[in-house]
Amino acid sequence: MTMKKIDARGKPCPQPVMLTKASVDGGEKELEILLDNPVSASNVTRYLEGQGFNVLLKDDDGMLTIKASPQKPGSKPAPKPAPKPAPTPPSAAPAPASGKETFSVLITGKTIGRDDQVLGEVLMKGFLGTISQIDAAPTVLALMNDGVKLALQDSATCDHLKNLEKQGVTILVCGTCTNHFGITEQIGAGVISNMFEIIESLNKASKVITL
Repeated sequence: MTMKKIDARGKPCPQPVMLTKASVDGGEKELEILLDNPVSASNVTRYLEGQGFNVLLKDDDGMLTIKASPQKPGSKPAPKPAPKPAPTPPSAAPAPASGKETFSVLITGKTIGRDDQVLGEVLMKGFLGTISQIDAAPTVLALMNDGVKLALQDSATCDHLKNLEKQGVTILVCGTCTNHFGITEQIGAGVISNMFEIIESLNKASKVITL
């Protein structure tokens, strides 16, 4: 079987995932993807594993190569080194049970409201603290733009996000945004994600709350 080769080096998020998806949708079974971004490598790996592939990642001084092949029945995924600096991802957001109302949250800033920075930060901390304690937690909480800073290890909101993760909430942190701010290695909660995964995950919910 011929291996499909994809050169995704230099491609911005979410193009590496989209190129991989196009090949999978086209029926390709053996894939080799070249990347130069550990966040993209993490996203592509997670997507392929979700599609039932065995994935082997090789890191050759920053040149990342992913080889993927279908899992055999009863086989275990091939061992692989985790790409750096992306955090270890949680399980992908499950599809809601039929007829069950669910909600997701999209946060695009560190504050609720923009006029008063101090008040806005207090409100955001209170919001995250509250939803981490209610019974009906969101299925997905996505952080984009300045909102990714809520997941910083030394932020006042990181513990609230960790509590949500413990409850089964999928925390998706925009990798393009963390790269822009230079904070990818400082993220302490959630998984570094991409636009494709964020949109797909939010779309599974009955409604989306945007802040």
